Amino acid sequence: MSEEILINVTPQETRVAVVENGLLQEVYIERSQKRGIVGNIFKGKVSRVLPGMQAAFIDIGLARTGFLHTSDIVGSQDEKSADIKNPADVPIDSLLREGQEILVQVVKDPLGTKGARLTTRLSIPSRYLVFIPDNPGIGISQRIEDEVERDRLREVISSFNSRYDRLVSGNSNVVVHKALQESDMLGKGGFIVRTAAEGVAAEDIHKDIEFLHKIWDSSVVRAENTYAPGIVYEDLPLVMRTMRDLVNDEIEKIRIDSRETYHRVMEFSKQFIPEFLGRIEYYTGDNPLLNMYSVDDEIQKSLNRKVQLKSGGHLVIDQTEAMTTIDINTGAYVGHRNLEETIYKTNLEAAQTIARQLRLRNLGGIIIIDFIDMQDPEHSRQVLRALERHLEHDHSKVAVSEITSLGLVQLTRKRTRESLEHILCETCSTCNGRGTIKTAETVCYEIFREILREVRQFNAQKLLVVASQSVVDMLTDDESASVAELEEFIGRPISFQVEPVYTQEQYDIVLI
Repeated sequence: MSEEILINVTPQETRVAVVENGLLQEVYIERSQKRGIVGNIFKGKVSRVLPGMQAAFIDIGLARTGFLHTSDIVGSQDEKSADIKNPADVPIDSLLREGQEILVQVVKDPLGTKGARLTTRLSIPSRYLVFIPDNPGIGISQRIEDEVERDRLREVISSFNSRYDRLVSGNSNVVVHKALQESDMLGKGGFIVRTAAEGVAAEDIHKDIEFLHKIWDSSVVRAENTYAPGIVYEDLPLVMRTMRDLVNDEIEKIRIDSRETYHRVMEFSKQFIPEFLGRIEYYTGDNPLLNMYSVDDEIQKSLNRKVQLKSGGHLVIDQTEAMTTIDINTGAYVGHRNLEETIYKTNLEAAQTIARQLRLRNLGGIIIIDFIDMQDPEHSRQVLRALERHLEHDHSKVAVSEITSLGLVQLTRKRTRESLEHILCETCSTCNGRGTIKTAETVCYEIFREILREVRQFNAQKLLVVASQSVVDMLTDDESASVAELEEFIGRPISFQVEPVYTQEQYDIVLI
């Protein structure tokens, strides 16, 4: 499988496209005026504690306060509450009080009208590891299946931690900020080993550990000297996050169209992933970088409800507040053998396309897929396995349920940032998000009813209807007889005026 990463940088925004076998799979967009805050650590202040919701609102310096649930508070699972099976049962007001200062990390960007989702379980990622300050354990990515390798990685981290603790405690030349010594945070914490660490030399992992300790120690110092609300640690910008999180052995080429960004990426790679230096390329072609694989066209298609399948079938994707629904239709595909075989092949193709669309559109939360009903149980199992297999390439955590008796599949996909649609689009000012508008005929009948209400309440000699072109055309043409009857009934003349800026649903009735 050929996989490339294309990085397009302009002063206004940065776009990263992940292309597999010439087909766009993922796109990430970060705008200079609206950077995401997932992963950032803030020193916040508790603004409200809500015992009824077992949650608190934390002021972290943004327009909207962040949301912190009791299950995301480290203290809800400490030794004092060890007898409580469910951490959410710990009263929130026993953990937090209004006005209290607290270190929190953003796990979800503000989405829609909701503020950022927060946690006190802090973590700082690097290329090979994730540092967990409040947990001294060592975890290994489940994708590293070799037990010998898992044991080696545990030993690599354990040996460094022992050496680091001895260095800090025994070397009087090590300068340590007083706040770190008093908080007992220096050199503590644990690590989660990321999949990228598999087969990596101990020396490279040790460099990552040192790097993470430096970041955390400096963050603690900054927290001690920051007034709440304020930022303590800021995650890397999109390009560097891409190099840290998305680059793997399957990436054949990384193309960048900005010279300045190219040099920054090269410096980053020299320090953390030197083996990829030969795969990073500064793109100087005349054709825009993302046009090479029709990325802009694919982005435009991803904003449509309907997604065409090669067979002739299609998907209909609807993103709502509570969930995303995906419906599969055979469309123009009639098959070659029988109905069951036609449905089976359509569902198989849909499973592959759905996995790609989830990544491309960055859809998250609850997702309901309505596969076409299949009579053969084996076909149902094969379609579900195909969906799970294609979802294995997803960087976000996905959990898939079995197919229900109604042919529905429910899955959840971890959502941390806005979907592509929410980044690029806004609610339609004409339909206010409904997706439809009233017909001109409906608006005409509304105008008739409004005229009757107006003439009963007010004394006017004549009436002027101001409306859109389509509505006025219908009133003076198809509904002209109805207008004449209404004029006779109310005993007043009615005239019409077109207002070009009015939408089809807008109108005014002027009494003269």
